[in-house]
Amino acid sequence: MAFSINQFKVGVTILMDGQVFQITETEHVKPAKGSAFVRTRLKNMRTGGLLERTFRGQDTVEEAFVEQRKLQYLYASGEMYHFMDQENYDQLAISFDVLGENSRFLKDNLEVLGFFYKNQVLNIVMPNFIELAIVETEPGIKGDTAKGGNKPAKVETGATILVPLFINIGDKIKVDTRTAAYVERVN
Repeated sequence: MAFSINQFKVGVTILMDGQVFQITETEHVKPAKGSAFVRTRLKNMRTGGLLERTFRGQDTVEEAFVEQRKLQYLYASGEMYHFMDQENYDQLAISFDVLGENSRFLKDNLEVLGFFYKNQVLNIVMPNFIELAIVETEPGIKGDTAKGGNKPAKVETGATILVPLFINIGDKIKVDTRTAAYVERVN
C-alpha cells in the first residue's frame, strides 16, 4: 500500500530501493515559500545502517509490512543458527550474515525478537542485558577493587569482554549486548 509523507510516523516501515527501512525520526517542515517536505532518518532493517532522506509533498512510498516474532535460540551448526518460533513451534535456520555480532552472545534457550518481511528474516534483536558465566580469565587478587582497571574474560558463549579485576572464573555477570560491555556482577 502506497502512502504519502503526511502519514510518516516513527516506527513505520517502508520499502525503498528494494530495501526495508524503519522511520526513526521525522520532521514535518512547512516553509513560508514552496511546498511542505519531511526530513526523515531511516534505519535499514537488514544492515542496521542509518540514512537521512528528505521527501517532498508529491512523493509516495510503499509500506513494508514487517512482522515481529518471538524466537528461542536452540543450537548452532556451522554458519547456521537454529531458532524455534514461539507461536507455531517451527524451526528456522538463520545465517551468520543476518545475525552478525549478535551471535557471540547467543546461549541455549535465549529468547530474541525476529523481524520478518515476506517470511524472510531481516534482523534479530537481542535482549538488552543477559547474564553470562565467566569461563576463562586471570584470577583476581585480593585487594582488587571495582575502580582498579579491566582485564579480558571469556564468557560461556565464547565472547571475550573486558571485566573488572575482581571478577573470577565461575562468576555470573550482566552484559549489555548492544555495547558488549560489562554491567555488574550478578552473584
